[in-house]
Amino acid sequence: MKQKKYVTIKDIAKVAGVSVNTVSRALNDKPDINSETKKRILDIAKSLGYVKNITASTLRNNSTKIVGVILADSANPFYAEVLKGIEAASRKYGYQIILMNTERVYENEEIAIKTLLQRRVDGLLIAPVQDRAEDIKRLNEKVNIPFVIVGRHFEDIKVDEIYNDEKKGGYIATKYLIDLGRRNILMINGSMFKSPAKMRYEGYKKALNEVGLIDNMVISDIDINGGYKAVKKILKEGQKVDALFCYNDLVAIGAIKALKEEGIKIPEDVAVIGYDDIYFSSFVCPTLTTVRIKKFELGYESFKMLHNRICGRRKNIKQKILDVELIKRESA
Repeated sequence: MKQKKYVTIKDIAKVAGVSVNTVSRALNDKPDINSETKKRILDIAKSLGYVKNITASTLRNNSTKIVGVILADSANPFYAEVLKGIEAASRKYGYQIILMNTERVYENEEIAIKTLLQRRVDGLLIAPVQDRAEDIKRLNEKVNIPFVIVGRHFEDIKVDEIYNDEKKGGYIATKYLIDLGRRNILMINGSMFKSPAKMRYEGYKKALNEVGLIDNMVISDIDINGGYKAVKKILKEGQKVDALFCYNDLVAIGAIKALKEEGIKIPEDVAVIGYDDIYFSSFVCPTLTTVRIKKFELGYESFKMLHNRICGRRKNIKQKILDVELIKRESA
């Protein structure tokens, strides 16, 4: 069976008995066309199943009106809420997005950037893996395309960034546990090459130092299974712990499961604090005390930053830091 071709403006012109230029003016909502003729052409286009050729518009205008979005972990509900903010802003400004997930693998990030550049997107929003930064440096130094780093911070690369006040988040979570009388506070953290992990640890350590307590940190995978395994190992080793500050809510949920299996009461025996305030945090048992990040705003504002760069409204490098807050629930 021969594949059906897309309907063209020539096809519409033939059926309507008008010129191609007249059809083009009607489809592009130009004022210099009779209203009845315009309506008839639009009705014919609809009946024929006409779809506008964006590629042709791209060649004429040198703009795709598409932004590439590269996220680090499709399984983490945190990114789903960030993506909502990106999508809301993209609709407001008349853009489409192409989403690619790296699953926290640097090589996938390199491939995603290359693929989106080949698609000639107008700009990139990137939540980078951060175990290496050669691709970001290359973008910054050699590729003439606007991009914004989302939810991460590079100390040695000057680029547009929007991220959360992670030091404050680590500090307020730890200080809250200290104020509750907890003195053996273990941090279950992600890999320290990630800027959020590094800055949250700095805030955690600052709060402990203020009262003369010693920091104690373990590194785990930043998912439910990672938190579960970390706590199982800690308990097996006989570490004395009366509070857990977890890298994110997923780690905290895994930690809670492990504590429950060992018959440890939460928060009576061990208090638990997560990070991110994902949707499920208020539904686990006990409900999770956590540090709330403005996830929707993170996505929305990142797109606005990128759009201003695409439109040439801003030339200087910009870094924006969003505030965080402690949400108190039953786990601490």
